[in-house]
Amino acid sequence: MQKTKEESKKLFIQTLGCQMNDTDSAHIIAELGEHNNYTTTDTMEDADLIIINTCSVREKPVQKLFSEIGQFNSKKKEGAKIGVCGCTASHLGKDIIKRAPYVDFVLGARNISKISKIIDQKGAVEIDIEHDDSTYEFARSETSLYKTSVNISIGCDKECTYCIVPATRGDEISIPPEMIIEQIKKDVLKGAIEVTLLGQNVNSYGRKFSDGRGKTTFTQLLHDISKIEGIERIRFTSPHPLHMDDEFIEEFARNPKISKCIHMPLQSGSTKILKAMKRGYSKEWFLNRAAKIRELVPEVRITTDIIVAFPGETQEDFDDTIDVINQVKFDQIFNFKYSPRPNTAALELKDQEIPDEIGSARLIQVIDLHKEHQSEHMRSNIGKTVKVLFESLKPNGEVSGFTDNWCQVYVKGSDELLGKIAEVKITSSTRTTLKGELVN
Repeated sequence: MQKTKEESKKLFIQTLGCQMNDTDSAHIIAELGEHNNYTTTDTMEDADLIIINTCSVREKPVQKLFSEIGQFNSKKKEGAKIGVCGCTASHLGKDIIKRAPYVDFVLGARNISKISKIIDQKGAVEIDIEHDDSTYEFARSETSLYKTSVNISIGCDKECTYCIVPATRGDEISIPPEMIIEQIKKDVLKGAIEVTLLGQNVNSYGRKFSDGRGKTTFTQLLHDISKIEGIERIRFTSPHPLHMDDEFIEEFARNPKISKCIHMPLQSGSTKILKAMKRGYSKEWFLNRAAKIRELVPEVRITTDIIVAFPGETQEDFDDTIDVINQVKFDQIFNFKYSPRPNTAALELKDQEIPDEIGSARLIQVIDLHKEHQSEHMRSNIGKTVKVLFESLKPNGEVSGFTDNWCQVYVKGSDELLGKIAEVKITSSTRTTLKGELVN
């Protein structure tokens, strides 16, 4: 008698945090699909397995985790399992099951390749931050229609005093370039024309590999990826300002396939605070690098991260941050008020913490100033003709996509535009988006 195929099980996965977590979730989905016969569902109540892929960079995602798993447990169907993965899993480990005994397993961010084996081990906790899956070939699900993302490294060797990532993702190891190239080629065959390269500090790529091979550089990797036939756009996040040498900036400027949008995480404009953060660069270095990029790439969009009210931040230190914002005029700022995180060196600065009301006022000042710059940037696009990769159909008869330098654009159109790059003349703007008309 012929054996019937096992009925597929349902997986519901919720992803919190950064783009690397999104890619980790994609790996989880593909691994469980290929090895454990799971298909995804958007309805948690239908799921046989519920996974929360967590972030721990800020305090709120940790609080949200326990709120979410409590709700999931109360609503899940009988027999459904709950798993916690990601960075919060890495640093809380067994404490998650102690606080929430209905959680079936905990899997740290550095251990995603173990997902297929761990789901049937009740009470399992795998959080080894020294685990190396840099050469593990993950299963791949169908790429999003036109774009793909590929991890180029795991872990982080930096010692930023506010950051918990090294304690949750371990030391930095680069993924072999031939594996990266091969994966992108496979995704191109599935329809991808844009790739985003992911790593905690992408431009420190190539310093250490598991197999002991010699060093290479991120600049060389960018050059090699740009040779892949079918890839039209290359994005990456996040580079570190310390490693933005002239060779890297010149490759960024001259390579037509590299998206002319770059994330430069400032964190603080004060050299004193940057030193306390162990960022490795000064205010002057950051401004020099930003100026060189804008000189070579006039159309560039520069985005950043800023933390206000880091312990010891004086008004003069904060004024330095405002000065950098006014000089660079960032196109997008991800703003945060400092929050102490476990396993970080900044906890030792507790006696220098800034009163909450001062921190909040500084955050509002940064947000308001950035809104002015953002509106100015977007208005400057009116009348220009830009190339847009269309990727999303909207319910009001519009199609949206992104320019090469990462502005979102809306036009009237149909699904015939999806996956295509077309010229658009910009006719109007809001603070965050552009509207235009197709150029025939």
